[in-house]
Amino acid sequence: MSSYEQINLDEYIHSGEGGQGQAYTHKSEKRLAKLFNAGFDAELAVREFEMAKTAYESGVPTPRPFRLITDGERVGTEYELIEKKRSFCRIISQEPERTQEIALRFAKACKALHAMPADTSRIPSMKQRMLDFYHRDGVVPAYMKDKALPLLEQIPDTPMLLHGDMHIGNIITDGERDLWIDIGQFAYGAPEWDLSMCWRVSQIMDPKRTDELFHLTPEQNQRQWGIFACAYHGVRPEDLGRFIKGYVPYAAIKIPYMYYITFHEPMTEEMVHRLADSMLG
Repeated sequence: MSSYEQINLDEYIHSGEGGQGQAYTHKSEKRLAKLFNAGFDAELAVREFEMAKTAYESGVPTPRPFRLITDGERVGTEYELIEKKRSFCRIISQEPERTQEIALRFAKACKALHAMPADTSRIPSMKQRMLDFYHRDGVVPAYMKDKALPLLEQIPDTPMLLHGDMHIGNIITDGERDLWIDIGQFAYGAPEWDLSMCWRVSQIMDPKRTDELFHLTPEQNQRQWGIFACAYHGVRPEDLGRFIKGYVPYAAIKIPYMYYITFHEPMTEEMVHRLADSMLG
């Protein structure tokens, strides 16, 4: 781990956690350390840092990434500390009367990101990332490959920016700036990659998991999603169905990938059969 700089956690205060790791705030400097859970692939941490750096340099509103770090066991990245920040999902949880305002701001931020052209010489294709994953040995069962690969081959490779892990928990505000965080899956491609992620975590995620990660009740999550999606697409609620139908293949294709990088193991045959049959037919 020669590319990682050793940090002393005694100089930090534990300040939060997410699905893949924990966050620590430096006691005297404006720095936030994000350390992945033990066992996380060190190369994925390097890629996250490089993608965060590329996003920042591309003009994406995101905290500045400083360096790769390790506490001796875990690896991660140190970022600019955004003081007095709150995530959009935290605001909705604490101030539900602001749901419409925050959901509309989220839609505006998503549309602005998806309107930014990508430097495809520096930024990877989400489609190619998925193709590479599906063609690796031992990470996706054959049943899922047979269902997903024909659809994946047909997906357009739009040269516009994507967050890669877009949902209302991955955008924060300090009251003046709205900033994207956890941008390690940064890429370019069709907006449906991002929109399907927003839809999945808002509509089909387990309620207990939703509460753990986003501090939202299912009703709060569904409400913010409906406002966001209508604003993003510029349609009425009754017209959202045709867009959601288009999200489903993107969501299904990406679920095995997100499962693998989160749990460091492939989905089981039973899991992928259920996923493929319910979402891909």
